[in-house]
Order: sequence, then C-alpha cells, then structure tokens
Amino acid sequence: MKESHTTFIEELRFDEKGLIPAISQDWLDGAVLMLAWMNKASLEKTLETGAVHYWSRSRNELWHKGATSGYTQTLKGIRYDCDADVLLLTIEQKGNVACHTGARSCFFEDGEKLSQEEKLKVQPPKDISSSLFDLISNRKKWPEEGSYTNSLFNGGDNSILKKIGEESAEFVMACKDNDKASIANEAADLIFHLQVALANHEVDWRDVLSVLAGRRGAPRRNK
Repeated sequence: MKESHTTFIEELRFDEKGLIPAISQDWLDGAVLMLAWMNKASLEKTLETGAVHYWSRSRNELWHKGATSGYTQTLKGIRYDCDADVLLLTIEQKGNVACHTGARSCFFEDGEKLSQEEKLKVQPPKDISSSLFDLISNRKKWPEEGSYTNSLFNGGDNSILKKIGEESAEFVMACKDNDKASIANEAADLIFHLQVALANHEVDWRDVLSVLAGRRGAPRRNK
C-alpha cells in the first residue's frame, strides 16, 4: 500500500468496532447516493484498487459494492470531515443505481407514502442545474397545460433556438454594461434555454457535465 494511503488511514477516527461511516456522492452532480460503513481493510482495498469496497455489518465481511448486481462504484476522490470520523467518497456509479431497491439513491424517503414504482422515480438532491434539467425533461415527458417550457417544446427548434439567440445577445450586453445582477439573470436564462434545447434533442445534462469533467487537467489548447 502507498505511503500516502497509510498516512490517510492513520488520520481517521474509527469507532469502538473499528468502523467509520462513508457517504457516497455522485462525482458529476453531487447527488448523495448512499451511506455504508468501512473498516481499515475495506478502505485499504478501495484505495489500492479504485473499486469501492465497504464492510458489511450484517454479513461481517468485506463487501465489493456491485460485485453481484453489476452496479459497481469507482472511486474518484475521498475526504474526511473536520472530526476525522466520517468519510465522503466521490464516486462514479455504474448503472446509475446505488440502492438495493433499484433506486438511484437510498435517500428517497420524505415521510410520504410512496409505491415502489414511485420510489424508483424520486431523484436525490443534487446541484440546481441538474435538478432544473430533470424538471425540463419531465415537462417533455409529461406536458403541463400553460407551461412555458412546453410551449418551447411545441415550437420545436425554431422556437427554442430563437430564444437561445435572444438570450445570448442579452447576456453579451449585460457583460458589456458590467451589470452584475443582469449578468447573473441573463446567464440563468441562457442556461435554461440551452437545457431545453438539450432535452429536445435527447442529450442528457450529465453528458455535458462529463465533457466538462473530462477537460479538467487536459493539455492546454493553442489559441
């Protein structure tokens, strides 16, 4: 095991059973997917292989997440909190399913009585741009009368792209005027209409985030 891994583990405060809670979070949209437990052995295995391993308290054994279901997790980053007694794993979830129920996230309960089918549709809290795209996509699947978003979909590319052109020009003018409030507002309008165009062409917002993530650390391009 690498010396840096050993140092990391030595900083942690495990409980009396040698365990530490680990929260897994989606590497692109920040959605909280699940909470499980790790011990030194599972943490070492995770750091060495990049494949997330937990410790199963019910089976009392090392648990390679997704080894049976195929819904594995790949470690993208790891941190611990200020008390060093909770881990935060940034992970890439294969199959977009983290919960044993088949849901994307284990955190779908909010006190309402939901059917199993409804639970599978509940999206975990995530960044506002990703949540907005979910809402836009739902409008396309299940139109609502009087919805501005649906009026754009009904108009097709002609309507959507016209608005993108208008919002782009307004964003440019706000920048030229150095009006910070207007810049923020026009940027929000532009992002919204861009997302409508993406949904209209069935391009997922996560595909955009993946492209952005892939460009981090990439070689600099010549002007």
